[in-house]
Amino acid sequence: MTDTPSFEIPAQLRELAEKNVEQARAAYGQFMDFFTQTISAWPKTPANPMTSGFGAVQQRAIAFATENAESAFAVAREFAAAKDIKDVLTLQSRYAQTQLQSFARQAQELGKLMTVAMRDLQPKG
Repeated sequence: MTDTPSFEIPAQLRELAEKNVEQARAAYGQFMDFFTQTISAWPKTPANPMTSGFGAVQQRAIAFATENAESAFAVAREFAAAKDIKDVLTLQSRYAQTQLQSFARQAQELGKLMTVAMRDLQPKG
């Protein structure tokens, strides 16, 4: 049985990929800064159960989106630095597993926040 040679990703390609990831990360950062400023400038409505409950859902959803994007950029940097296909497959498997766990946790938390927001909308006794 012969060993199959491993395909090594050239250093120049890895460097280019790392630069592209950093450029994409910078562009995303600028977008999120703009988005955050836009949301902050949105006219504030008087507090009531509907706006406060769903406001909490909105804030957590934004936080989760940021968390997921940061995780994606981190793995993209790792992919860019991968030296061979084995590294890429290992990274992909680990990322998929951690993201599934994160998505489950996030869905559970958002579900709880939605339940509270909906309960607050119900007429009081």
